[in-house]
Formats: sequence, C-alpha cells, structure tokens
Amino acid sequence: MKSVPSWVSYSVYRVLLFAVPLAILLVLGIKEWIAAVIAALVGMSLSFIFLRKPREKVARDLYAARHREEPPVHEDAALEDAALDREEQKTAPGTSAPVASAPDTSAPDEPHTAARQDSKQP
Repeated sequence: MKSVPSWVSYSVYRVLLFAVPLAILLVLGIKEWIAAVIAALVGMSLSFIFLRKPREKVARDLYAARHREEPPVHEDAALEDAALDREEQKTAPGTSAPVASAPDTSAPDEPHTAARQDSKQP
C-alpha cells in the first residue's frame, strides 16, 4: 500500500488544528468572526509547536523537488525529440534538411496601414 504524501498529512493536521478550536468556539456562542480569528491564532500556535517534524519533512520534499539533479523528462518532450531524431535520420548525410523560416514579425507595409486607417474613417 502506498503511503500518504507528507504534504497531505501536514495539510490535514493544519486544517484540524483550525477547525476543532473553531467548532468549540462557535458552540460556546462566540461571534463567528471573533471565533475565526481566535481559531486561526490557536491553530498557528499549535501547529508551530506540535507539527515541527511534519513541517520540516514537507520543506525537505519541496526542496528536493525543486533542486533535482536532472530535470524531469515529460512524455510529450520525449515523443517530440524522437520524431525530430527520425526526421534527421531520413535526410541523407551531407545534405541539410530544409529549414523552416520564421514568421515575419516586421511592421506591416505602409499601403496596408493606410488602407486600414481609411477603412476606420467614416
């Protein structure tokens, strides 16, 4: 059986440390917004005190995910690379494959600009 990721259990603990005091304060008849503020403060304090190890484990996991030795290879990228490799193998050695030209991103010609401006005028 696969274990639960550390960020899931940490999140559940944090929600419980907020929800339980909130429920208790609401049952005692305290106004909702005051109960929410107090429950948030109690939840933050209790999680800071009692959830040190799960918090550090989540931080280590996040650090490891962001600082991998090799970037993860996505399936799409691998398929695209394989298709490009096949295309390169099809071209004969010594001849170059036709190079696709980049789209023209230059400014439009003057006559086209003037035509557009004329069409906007009444």
